[in-house]
Amino acid sequence: MAKHWPSVGVISSEAGQILGSHGMDKDSVMRNLGLLNVLWEGGTHSVGRRTTESFEVKGARLTVALQIQEPTLRSFFDKSGVLARGSGFLARFLVAWPESTQGYRPFSEAPANWPHLATFHRRIAEILNLPAPIGDDGALTPQMLMMTPAAKAAWVEYHDAIEVGLRSGGELYDVRDVASKSADNAVRLAALFHMFEHGFGAVWLEAFEGASRVAAWHLNESRRFFGELALPAELADAGRLDTWLIEYCRREHTHMVSTRDAQRLGPVRDKDKLTTATKELVDLDRIQIRKDGRRIAICVNPALIGITS
Repeated sequence: MAKHWPSVGVISSEAGQILGSHGMDKDSVMRNLGLLNVLWEGGTHSVGRRTTESFEVKGARLTVALQIQEPTLRSFFDKSGVLARGSGFLARFLVAWPESTQGYRPFSEAPANWPHLATFHRRIAEILNLPAPIGDDGALTPQMLMMTPAAKAAWVEYHDAIEVGLRSGGELYDVRDVASKSADNAVRLAALFHMFEHGFGAVWLEAFEGASRVAAWHLNESRRFFGELALPAELADAGRLDTWLIEYCRREHTHMVSTRDAQRLGPVRDKDKLTTATKELVDLDRIQIRKDGRRIAICVNPALIGITS
């Protein structure tokens, strides 16, 4: 990054290889998380060496895109303690934690062509073929993009709405580290959207409105993700099962689910973990367990699914 190319991406569909690497052990994690933060912000990082030439990374850019399984991420949090969030590392991510669609994916033929994807690839190729804005010192010198007055007014409104939620007792208080960067992420996305659609020039309101919806969606995902990840594994399983049971019952117009179907279709597949999760929900009066011979069924509290007796 200092001498060859000042733009780097760390992209992995098996992020356990990164977060579980030697550079993320307890002796190195604080230093390396801080370094990633500096590079993400385009800051300056100096490397001093005794036996070889020292150098300085400045004006570089880093992007990180990671896919990871929940148990692996929990292990990383157990190892790093509060550093991953306390350092602001995780606050820089746009988190996505979609519900599983297993069991609801019937086969469908692929379309003969993908015109929108082809258009996307052409535009990306055009952007990549533009000369990289690298200065004589090797640092990136991208053109500054301004915002139109309407776009800036929309950004200020978004920023202030987020700020209110950060107050003690506010809906964003528990994820204030993530939420405090949401407005920054929204305007970054707006610049990308505008560049893709129109190239250089002032960022239009349309680009920011789309970007703010994306940023708000990811913020909501962060609330759900960090809220559940902060819980012990047993309570997290119970929370996922509770959500799935309610959605299933509403969709199927019932208030009873066999334990077999819950294990086969639900989010908690391990039998012992499912037993522990159902016990938690029974204690909270969210469900009851009913036995009919060898058949065991989970009866969801009718009030949770809008059924009146």
